Amino acid sequence: QLQLVESGGGLVQPGGSLRLSCAASGFSFDYHAIGWFRQAPGKEREGVSGISSSGDTTNYADSVKGRFTISRDNAKNTVYLQMDSLKPEDTAVYYCAAARYSDYVGFGAAHFGSWGQGTQVTVSS
Repeated sequence: QLQLVESGGGLVQPGGSLRLSCAASGFSFDYHAIGWFRQAPGKEREGVSGISSSGDTTNYADSVKGRFTISRDNAKNTVYLQMDSLKPEDTAVYYCAAARYSDYVGFGAAHFGSWGQGTQVTVSS
């Protein structure tokens, strides 16, 4: 059973920072690429960032490039999403997901087999 648990969400003012964590258990974490997605109220889920199993390859949505940084610590079975210069439009529930492949850093939902429950991020003054 693959399990992913997100944490680190919360309320932050515009321009602030948050670091999300995605902790994995129950599978060979270091064999899977991991993606971050988000879904705002009334909007479709969108891909935010992805990282390969080794951490050598990363990908970012245009809307977060230069502001978000994805990383992973395979020894801790954890992927991080550092979010800086946050904007109100970043408000959403953020999910992490395990890709079926080690090198997939795209955002096609069909390529992901396990999803976390999500963590709320609210950017507001």
